[in-house]
Amino acid sequence: MRTPVSAALVAALSFTLPAHAANEADLAEIRAQVKQMKETYEQRIAALESRLAEAEKNAAKVEASAIQSVAAPAPFAAAPTSASAFNPAIYAVLQGVYANLSQDPNKYAINGFVPSGDIAPAKRGFSIAESELGFSANVDDKIYANMILSLSPDNSVEVEEAYGVLTALPGGLRPKFGRFLSSIGYLNDQHQHGWDFYDAPLPYQAFLGGQFRSDGLQLKWVAPTDTYLELGAEVGDGASFPGTERNRNGVGNYALYAHAGGDIGTSHSWRAGLSYLGLKPQDREYVQVDTSGVDSQLSFSGRSNLAIADFVWKYAPNGNAQNTNFKLQGEYFWRKESGNLTYDRDGALGLTNASSYSSRQSGGYLQGVYQFMPEWRVGARYDRLEPGTVGYGTNAAYLDSSGFNPQRYALMFDYTPSEFGRFRLQVQQSKLQPDLTDNQVFLQYILTLGAHGAHKY
Repeated sequence: MRTPVSAALVAALSFTLPAHAANEADLAEIRAQVKQMKETYEQRIAALESRLAEAEKNAAKVEASAIQSVAAPAPFAAAPTSASAFNPAIYAVLQGVYANLSQDPNKYAINGFVPSGDIAPAKRGFSIAESELGFSANVDDKIYANMILSLSPDNSVEVEEAYGVLTALPGGLRPKFGRFLSSIGYLNDQHQHGWDFYDAPLPYQAFLGGQFRSDGLQLKWVAPTDTYLELGAEVGDGASFPGTERNRNGVGNYALYAHAGGDIGTSHSWRAGLSYLGLKPQDREYVQVDTSGVDSQLSFSGRSNLAIADFVWKYAPNGNAQNTNFKLQGEYFWRKESGNLTYDRDGALGLTNASSYSSRQSGGYLQGVYQFMPEWRVGARYDRLEPGTVGYGTNAAYLDSSGFNPQRYALMFDYTPSEFGRFRLQVQQSKLQPDLTDNQVFLQYILTLGAHGAHKY
């Protein structure tokens, strides 16, 4: 017979054994999952260690190859350098125009002034205009170099500028050497695509053949003052119009100029200058209609002296030109020439005659450009020339000067969607010869590719 204690023990065991069996099953399952996770992570770690070993092996090979190439350079190898050691800023300016002209551009002439260079407007209809290809860079810590190639519509290539600038001299001195656009006047050393109008003002065409360029030396000095003050001097070969090529030693042209400027408050700024250019042309040839209405061949040798006064005033509200701004610009030219003039130099008329020659002539222009909202500008320009007094000596029997004053009126409207593109409409009326008016319309585009520096003030 069971005692009460035995009965209680049997009852307790009957409840405890099933719970213990359940706990053992759970533990076994957990152990199995842990084992599986350990095996998985061990496989992944083994794979990563294998990849690491392979990468370290390849890196060692590359390093050994590099050390070998440095220790034993190839025959005739150049001095050590890097791919970016010669890395100039390169840009191109593409231009094109549609021209509608009431007069034949092949007969373009300015009454009372010597024909000078390629100053005629574009051909009628569509054509590409002069484009540029430029390269510039710091040669080292002392010299900056710049080369600009001019690509003409006739597919010819010309070196427009190629110069070096010493940048390491103290005291604001900046020597330039090589081929460069002279800094006389205001507009002369600006490239055509930076102008506010399609063509050069009449005084630049009549007195400089568009722009004066020199192969020579230039020295500029900027004073360390609050007011901007620049003094400059140039000497060169004198081959550019109104000079001529000279097969001789020495200096063919010299130039002197001074420019001053500054700010008036926060919204206004200005710059003014005086310039002088002296040349000695030899046998400068040109064609002029004589008193009988025949084209006569002439040549001039002597001295040519030109003075220029320029002024620019700019307005931008609170100094911010982004939205609106206005620029007023003007220049006036005086030229004196003296020497010998040969009429019928080729003897085609059988009247060859050499005599003294002198002339005093002048001209100027005034223009204003208003940016009335971002990207949009409108402008107007007036040009005028004064033939002045011309002394032909004994050649007065064949040549005569007219009292007619050439002049021109121009209106411009352009759209500049970005600093790399501009589209311009220009309408103008040219009265360059007596009883002859040329009504002209130009549609121009200017597209810039690559790194191009900002234009001057």
